[in-house]
Amino acid sequence: MKIAVPTKENNQIDAHFGHCEFYRIYTVSEQNQVISEERMDSPQGCGCKSNIAQVFENEGIRIMLAGGIGDGAINTLNAHGVNVIRNCQGDVTELVQQYLAGKIKDSGTNCAAHSTDHEDEHVCNHN
Repeated sequence: MKIAVPTKENNQIDAHFGHCEFYRIYTVSEQNQVISEERMDSPQGCGCKSNIAQVFENEGIRIMLAGGIGDGAINTLNAHGVNVIRNCQGDVTELVQQYLAGKIKDSGTNCAAHSTDHEDEHVCNHN
């Protein structure tokens, strides 16, 4: 299994999937142990309009731990076989360990952009 985490400086999850600096990709064994970690550069532009969902599918990534993420991105990722766990926060390495231990669940809440214009900043309501 492979897990992707949108990441920003200081190994923190990026609160806005579509604008992250890069992704940390974790390969996990059948025993739920991280066996490798790599960096994947983020494509330029808004995440839901990039090819990242296709890239994830091609790389065998089936889980993404996300901070804020909108409906369009969720639908696109799901269509490519990627299950998204929403409203995650904190250090990405710790987050992956918590997810593998069964301590992280999907919040059920998407990013609520105040505008459909992707040039505007998204404003999210994170619990």
